[in-house]
Amino acid sequence: MSDATPPTIAITGAGGYIGSCVIEHLREAHPDWELTALDNFYVGDLRAVEGVAIDHVDVRDRDRLEAALDGADIVLHLAAISGVDDCATNPDLAFEVNVQGTENVAWFCRKHGVGLVFPYSMGVIGDPEDFPITVDHPRHPLNWYGRTKLLSERTIETMAEGAFPAHLFMKSNLYGDHTVDGRRVSKGTVTNFFLDRALAGETLTVYEPGTQSRNYLHVEDVASAYVASAERMVEGLAAGETGARRYELASDEDPSVHEVAELVARVAREERGIEVDIELVENPRAGETMVESFAVDTTRAREELGWEAEHSLEATIRERLRQE
Repeated sequence: MSDATPPTIAITGAGGYIGSCVIEHLREAHPDWELTALDNFYVGDLRAVEGVAIDHVDVRDRDRLEAALDGADIVLHLAAISGVDDCATNPDLAFEVNVQGTENVAWFCRKHGVGLVFPYSMGVIGDPEDFPITVDHPRHPLNWYGRTKLLSERTIETMAEGAFPAHLFMKSNLYGDHTVDGRRVSKGTVTNFFLDRALAGETLTVYEPGTQSRNYLHVEDVASAYVASAERMVEGLAAGETGARRYELASDEDPSVHEVAELVARVAREERGIEVDIELVENPRAGETMVESFAVDTTRAREELGWEAEHSLEATIRERLRQE
């Protein structure tokens, strides 16, 4: 890649909730960049986004993966088994995709000096010892999903040293949706779950105790972070940078789950005249972070990538309820 040649950006998990949004943002910001899109369609089922065809490639198949990534300057590695419940139900699959698949991507980047951007969850921290949360906090994941992400974080840090630049994003809980060719692309996050139930006039069920706090980040904001990261990484590759840099991706909103339910119920009443109840139910999750605050320090991402969250929970909830 020379200064005059647009970079080639590869996206794994491109047919999914985040990946498809990232393609849209990349296309809008840099229409001259070449994009390579890959997905095994385990969850995401989009076959094309913004004119970019998505090839069927599984990150567990190293030979096919390396052939598909050939020519890439940067890999945005979003392919994952991402749900806590899915990882608990399918632990072997979660290990193969989240750990071994990530190792395959990182090994490709090490062999060819390709930049790598990788997201992992704040679930790697477990119950935070203090606030605000940063990437420097101790790691004590409480579930298998968090453990697979921690293994991948350490793998990339090890492989990147002296070989390629990597940006590791510790991101908070996603919410919101976006549209691809008139189709709403969403995911069963807690906020989206409450919205769907409110629109159906169904009770909003909150896992006990309900006071557990999370930080919430809109999918459009996380997509813009990947664009900022890729832009910064193009500069880093040209300068010969190597090694991993870690960033916090979060907003300044960290309500409890019960407060999110109350917000959805209030806005549903104001916008649509829908009355919904809220009910505390037994929590089926054994390994869940239980803290009543989830403030996150995003200084690093703001200062080094020029990124910060722009969406708010209430505005997003209100917009969705107005659209339906």
